[in-house]
Amino acid sequence: MDEIQDSLSEELNRLHTEHSRYAQRLEELIRKPYLSVEEQLEEVRLKKLKLHAKDLIYALERRTVAAVA
Repeated sequence: MDEIQDSLSEELNRLHTEHSRYAQRLEELIRKPYLSVEEQLEEVRLKKLKLHAKDLIYALERRTVAAVA
């Protein structure tokens, strides 16, 4: 059981790190007065990746709570 919790915890940490990295890059793009076409595409991609990471975080947190209970 501890191995499962450790694995979930490691995955949660990884996802939180990714989510933060995406958010930081998005902030950099938002601060720019003008975005190139490539940056606009990157912004859309980062928003999708950030949302996906958030969804995975919530799913793993639910699993963690269920594993503890």
